[in-house]
Amino acid sequence: MNLIQKPTLTGQRFKTRKRDEKERFDPTQFQESIVQGLNQTGTDLEAVAKFLDASGAKLDYRRYAETLFDILVAGGMLAPGGTLSDDMTRTEYCLFTAQEDLETMQAYAQVFNKLIRRYKYLEKGFEEEIKKLLLFLKGFTESERNKLAMLTGILLANGSISASILNSLFNENLVKEGVSAAFAVKLFKSWINEKDINSVAGSLRKVGMDNRLMELFPANKRSCEHFSKYFTDAGLKELSDFARNQQSIGARKELQKELQEQMSRGDPLKEVREEMKKANLSEQAMISIIWTSVMSSVEWNKKEELVTEQAIKHLKQYSPLLKAFTSQGLSELSLLLKIQEYCYDNIHFMKAFQKIVVLLYKADVLSEEAILKWYTEAHLAKGKSVFLEQMKKFVEWLKNAEEGKDGEITCTSWVLCVLRSCVQS
Repeated sequence: MNLIQKPTLTGQRFKTRKRDEKERFDPTQFQESIVQGLNQTGTDLEAVAKFLDASGAKLDYRRYAETLFDILVAGGMLAPGGTLSDDMTRTEYCLFTAQEDLETMQAYAQVFNKLIRRYKYLEKGFEEEIKKLLLFLKGFTESERNKLAMLTGILLANGSISASILNSLFNENLVKEGVSAAFAVKLFKSWINEKDINSVAGSLRKVGMDNRLMELFPANKRSCEHFSKYFTDAGLKELSDFARNQQSIGARKELQKELQEQMSRGDPLKEVREEMKKANLSEQAMISIIWTSVMSSVEWNKKEELVTEQAIKHLKQYSPLLKAFTSQGLSELSLLLKIQEYCYDNIHFMKAFQKIVVLLYKADVLSEEAILKWYTEAHLAKGKSVFLEQMKKFVEWLKNAEEGKDGEITCTSWVLCVLRSCVQS
């Protein structure tokens, strides 16, 4: 009997290439190489920049980016909380051991800028490092915090990092102990020193931080008055003014939204003047808010010939409210400019401008003096020729109003004439 040999499964073992094996994360050798180089270059930051540029070709910056930045800032790898790891080699040549002055921090900022320009992939890692360092602030000495604040301000001014890193300063523990506010003083001073308050404002707005600066303080001190006093006393009045202005803008938006919703629902408007006082708004600011709310609370007809009639009817309803907030000449001019701007920006209203002005004149919202001042010198450039032409006959009549009292036409009859024509058109 012949025995048939059963087939056997056999496999071939492939030798794994070393480069395919996952390398173990071990920053020890990397740290030793960086520390050794920094010890050799010492305080010569030009030499430091050259060393870092050359080392990127030999060392794995991508893998050990956090280690690299820890060493450049603190002299060695940082443990959670901001303390230096005991079992690691460290250097005395780093940001934290440098002189505490703006010139030195500017030189360090150049080192980081050169490094990141040379190795673009480090950009994100560097931003993450700054966020981490801000969370570790309590673990650093006051002098170390000051140096980091100055460096961060310079980097923000140069656009090397995004203002979104400031999120870390809103950490509850840092805020509660006053660390965030003190750090912010040094940071904003160096930022404004490099650029100006407009640069600060633009960067903060870009990342939605312009209305969050109050969060640098605990909830019980989160007021415009406290913020203003703290930063003004620290020599940052321009930052105080910016924050106050932002709060005012925020209050206006909230008030406008609330008024618009009430009007859309047809609710009776209550305590508008109280809201104005609460938001610390001038009458000129308030009349602009009311006008915008009135005009935004209705769905306008798309046909030019019908929208004027709709506008007259709508504005007639709200003329007592407009009148209540035009007790000053400046308020009347503010309203006229808002009407001009609105009619220019909304093309269907281009022909309605004169009829709106006449209506508000008849309702004692706008005075003869305000209309004449607007016509002769205070108008905007927007649609100037169109609107001045529309107003020409009415303005001529206003100028001759005194004589007209004894003539064939009176103020009231003329206005009624105009109103009748605008309703019929």
